[in-house]
Amino acid sequence: MTHIIPQGTIQTFHVKGGPDAGRKALPKIRKVLENEGLDGFLIPHEDEYNNEYVPESADRLAWATGFTGSAGAAIVMKDRAAIFTDGRYSLQVRNQVDGDLFEFAGFPEPGLAGWIAKNARPGEQIGYDPRLHTADAVTALEAAAARAGAVLKSLKNNVVDAAWTDRPPAPMSRAVIHPVELAGKAHAQKIDELAQALKADGMDAAVITDPASIAWIFNLRGGDVACTPLLLGRAIILSDGSADLFLHPEKTPAGLHSYLGNRVRLHPETGFDDALGAFSGKTVRLDPASASAHAYYVCTYSGAVVKRGPDPAALPRAIKNAVEIEGARQAHIRDGAAIVRFLHWLDTEAQSGEVDEIGAAVQLETFRKRSDLFRDISFETISGAGPNGAIVHYRVNEESVRRLAPGSLYLVDSGAQYPDGTTDITRTVPIGEADAAMRRAFTLVLKGHIALSRIRFPEGTTGSQLDALARAPLWMAGMDYDHGTGHGVGSYLSVHEGPGRIAKAPNTIPLQPGMIFSNEPGYYLTGQWGIRIENLQVVTPAAAITGGDRAMMGFETLTFAPIHAGLIEVSALSEAERAWLNAYHADVLAKIGPLVADEPDVAAWLKAACAPV
Repeated sequence: MTHIIPQGTIQTFHVKGGPDAGRKALPKIRKVLENEGLDGFLIPHEDEYNNEYVPESADRLAWATGFTGSAGAAIVMKDRAAIFTDGRYSLQVRNQVDGDLFEFAGFPEPGLAGWIAKNARPGEQIGYDPRLHTADAVTALEAAAARAGAVLKSLKNNVVDAAWTDRPPAPMSRAVIHPVELAGKAHAQKIDELAQALKADGMDAAVITDPASIAWIFNLRGGDVACTPLLLGRAIILSDGSADLFLHPEKTPAGLHSYLGNRVRLHPETGFDDALGAFSGKTVRLDPASASAHAYYVCTYSGAVVKRGPDPAALPRAIKNAVEIEGARQAHIRDGAAIVRFLHWLDTEAQSGEVDEIGAAVQLETFRKRSDLFRDISFETISGAGPNGAIVHYRVNEESVRRLAPGSLYLVDSGAQYPDGTTDITRTVPIGEADAAMRRAFTLVLKGHIALSRIRFPEGTTGSQLDALARAPLWMAGMDYDHGTGHGVGSYLSVHEGPGRIAKAPNTIPLQPGMIFSNEPGYYLTGQWGIRIENLQVVTPAAAITGGDRAMMGFETLTFAPIHAGLIEVSALSEAERAWLNAYHADVLAKIGPLVADEPDVAAWLKAACAPV
């Protein structure tokens, strides 16, 4: 089996993490524990900015355990250790982490707190870095330790950092202005609106620690995090309409001061703690879901009145304005052309059985790079053939890579970053002929996808109220999937964005017009194959329904690429489901056809792929 990785490709496919990581790291960590008089240390995946995707210099969990997933945690004690992941990573964690060194445990249950309550011993002192945990998380951890008779100890110095002697340097990308022509609203207007909201709530200031919110508020982007154009820093918004932005000096290009204007004060990031310490007597908002326990402690010790509440930028950021929505439409059409070229390639050249997962991922990125507006992938492509497709967040590498073998399914979940929008799409295609079990499962997943695409719903509806629609066809067949159905997506920002989501877990954030969500039901047969169908869709304003008495919101589909007809049991679709599928494919042909018209083979393939069923 061979594959060619072209020079300059964004993705990397060398083995990251792996079982050797724990064998190398644990003795070093335990040596530091001994020196510090500690019995254990907590290692979350998150960094100091509570990022989902972290730079290599902050990926402490991967260094300590070998696990490279985007969610999880570990605890290392003197004589034992455990790693915690959710259902998405149940297979991956066992492939990457040495089970002789780490106990495998669930997340969020039992999670770090549950494990400590059950396994910590009386008198043990367990350290943690308050910069890497939220205040709410620390409260739960302290309670768990107390139940076990152990002590949770806040540390000034991170144990992993002390053990990690070859740690990569922190990223230092320069700030890039995101023009108002793409943002749809000037940063000064956003600051004004946030300041007015703070004043109405009786707040003097809000501490902003989420890099995505900082990027959105100030209309700035950067390159500190792979696949997401984030600029790592901090900010404070004050109710008087001014703001403080804290960035490392290397990240501030000439002209940034004049762009920000007189109402935005620019500081080195090292001054952030001093600024928090100057809030004595002031009422300050901190988001308990994103702000660190360290920030909470500094504000509290300064004499500030700390009010826990959501990041004031999170909801406005999720509700895209008209410019951002139109940008998303155009980005998806542009991306759709690359996806169509790739799907054509999968249906022709890749049917040989000689192509592997890495070659397919590189080919997809090559098609995307044809666009001058392509900036990056929005996450590392999930390129899973056969049994690898059953690993929900599989990351191909040179050790795990498989061929796209005849008689198998190939699942590809990928996305791109363009200045006007962020994309995320999953398609599952057969290599050779699909068997009856594959077609049955695919059709059930498709029925759920269509149900969530077509639904109309009243104002006030939450994503957790819609989630069952996508699962119902699978449930009726005794099947399900262990991940959410839909996540929010940013505007040239994170491919995973809150505060709303479509999932089983309760969520109190109502869906509002302008929010963009994924629609991605799936089904996974461990050891054999995986199926997922994913489009992005934007919530539409409430509109009347003929014969109804209440206006209803709905979804507009943004993603345009064929859904493979060779995997559909057409007889199992209702008339309404067939009508939706045919209308969707007609839209795909109308929007993408002109972009591939000068490629006869691709154009002919697209026309056939979009033919009515």
